[in-house]
Amino acid sequence: MAFEPPQRLVRALGEAHGASAAADWLGRLPGIAEEALSRRKLDVERVQAPGGRSSLVVLVRQQDGRPAALKIAPEQARADLERAALAHWNGWGVVKLLDDEADDGQLLLERLHPEVSLRSLPEAKALLEAAGTVRRLWIEPPAGHPFETVAERTARQAEPMRGADPALAPLVDAALAARDELTASGAELLLLHGNFRQGKVLGGDRAPWLAVGPEPLVGERAYDLARLVRDRVEDLVAASGGPSATRRRVNKLADSLEVDRARLHGWTLFRAVESGVRAMAAGREQDGELLLEFAGWL
Repeated sequence: MAFEPPQRLVRALGEAHGASAAADWLGRLPGIAEEALSRRKLDVERVQAPGGRSSLVVLVRQQDGRPAALKIAPEQARADLERAALAHWNGWGVVKLLDDEADDGQLLLERLHPEVSLRSLPEAKALLEAAGTVRRLWIEPPAGHPFETVAERTARQAEPMRGADPALAPLVDAALAARDELTASGAELLLLHGNFRQGKVLGGDRAPWLAVGPEPLVGERAYDLARLVRDRVEDLVAASGGPSATRRRVNKLADSLEVDRARLHGWTLFRAVESGVRAMAAGREQDGELLLEFAGWL
């Protein structure tokens, strides 16, 4: 079978890791996939498309006929961290890991329904289900865990922000100040999803909704909720009451999950500005402008 990667994956890998590194891994991908499938004795159904932005997902059948999904990621994606988090959650609110091999970049996962995410639900229902899902993930990390902290991850992200277009200085300065204040006072050290949003929650058979694609780290719950606040940002920006709807969403999510409103507001600002600056730098101007307009409301 030809393992042609979806174009969304090709573009995203080039943006995240550079064109040369992405091209090198994509060139080796057919061999990596064939070897992984052969060793696990898996039968291929199809490559999931459009798929994700960090890995190739192949829908497969195991020897006993049970469906599964094989996720193959480049070294830079740190699938070993995802494996460690999934093993610790052990299927609680999240896709279940089906093997315990330590192969770099390869995860055999329970098959969910990739065509059905929370984005298929009306907004109010989607946010309710998202809140119920993410609260299950917030548990104590394993002893001696390998995950970075929120402070460490955001320190790395802050560096490129300081070189952004000077016209964005007021927003960038506000976002960096919020980050400094939040990391200086945060006390929670829970295991977090790291990239939680509606599109990362898929329909399942074992449970109605299960999270996928964590970028795990440890820290406070408000950081994990911040990405969810801006879900469907294009709809928020298009609506006449976008700013007030955004503030209501912050307050509603914070109150429903017993998270401090001010801390959720601060992390939402930082994460929106960081994503907006990164999008602009990558040439995704429309995405960047949407995110920065959203951030300006906060």
